[in-house]
Amino acid sequence: MLQSIKYSAVCQDCGARLECCGVQAVVGGSLRWDVEAACSVCGFAVAVCGDVLPADLREQMLSEHGAARLRVTSPPGKSISIMRVLRAELGLDLAEARTELGRVLAGEFSGTVPEMEFLARKLREAGISAAAARP
Repeated sequence: MLQSIKYSAVCQDCGARLECCGVQAVVGGSLRWDVEAACSVCGFAVAVCGDVLPADLREQMLSEHGAARLRVTSPPGKSISIMRVLRAELGLDLAEARTELGRVLAGEFSGTVPEMEFLARKLREAGISAAAARP
């Protein structure tokens, strides 16, 4: 599962227009992103990657592709298991996890398609029926 965006920036070497391509994907059980950029004028090229998508690229991805929602269809008795996954994967404290649990159960928890697919896979690993879905 992946999503990509294309955008322009200014080349740090010559000031020309730099063509950039960003990708967010679920890779080997992890959520990853990378950006590749190349200048057609001076030949400057760079590739950057990480696990947390920078906020500006995330906003662009959501703007271009729309948000996906996390859909959970497990029985109500799975709330604690859902909270455990949310805490582990999102680094939430107990109060934050409880708040996000409410959003998940109401079908209001959203993000990029890869983010929601990543969480859905983690929930399924914990025995919870979950899927990433477009509204």
